[in-house]
Amino acid sequence: MKYLYYPGCSLESQAQAYDVSLKTVLRLLGQELHEIPDWNCCGATAYMSVKETVAFSISARNLALAEKMGGEVIAPCSSCFTILTKTNRYLKAQPALKELVNQALKAGELEYNGNTTVRHPLDVLVNDVGVEVIKIFAKRDLNGLRIAPYYGCQLVRPERGFDDREFPTTMDDLFSELGGKIVYFPVKVRCCGGMLMSTFPEVGLKLTKEILECAYENQAEVIITTCPMCHINLEAYQKKINKRFKTNFRIPIWYFTQLLGWVLGATEEELGLKYNLINISKEKLSKTLEAV
Repeated sequence: MKYLYYPGCSLESQAQAYDVSLKTVLRLLGQELHEIPDWNCCGATAYMSVKETVAFSISARNLALAEKMGGEVIAPCSSCFTILTKTNRYLKAQPALKELVNQALKAGELEYNGNTTVRHPLDVLVNDVGVEVIKIFAKRDLNGLRIAPYYGCQLVRPERGFDDREFPTTMDDLFSELGGKIVYFPVKVRCCGGMLMSTFPEVGLKLTKEILECAYENQAEVIITTCPMCHINLEAYQKKINKRFKTNFRIPIWYFTQLLGWVLGATEEELGLKYNLINISKEKLSKTLEAV
């Protein structure tokens, strides 16, 4: 399968650890990524409620570029994945909207016929590469590392996708097979607050605090994420949450691709661990992630 890479704005800025680790994981598993040339911002979630047709046109430009290349699009950011998927679905369901969007695309000598498939890398890794193949490539074992898999509110919603909308288990199953201990984590699809950290910080801090609290109470040694926004809220705001709520959180937050890459034998540099604010301790890694 030919995979076309849509990194989105976040992975080229504050989420470089996600970008680096995803590329490393796919390379180690023998999969090639072909970045979509001249891609543009997906429009982000909020723009859909401001100027819908313009937002669909901005998003559809990426789909049209991918369609010319042929292959399936991998969109790691949950927001980008949601927007590109939504655009695809709406254009297929509404011919009049598709015609308007193609009128806009024509100015850039593009046209979208609806032949692009949008995938999340978690879906590709588990359902295309396969857990059993990943286990063959494994160089380290998680040896009971206590993991809280956080999916966030966008990845498996709104429509039924590659996992259950209310209780997804894709990451749970993958990292269990690799030797991890999945902790009780019923908040795995709760919203982290998203951009409320900027607009209504008291609400955003409370929502993120509840997710961290659940992981802490169930003795998680790391929270793994699939989304740059979720990642930064859970990681970068721990000090502010501790000050506001008199808590004492210092929980490592890793992208799921970073933990998977570590299992596959990647180095710290290949996983972008230098970009993380809180990492699993070297002592813990040496004790729990032994070479196999």
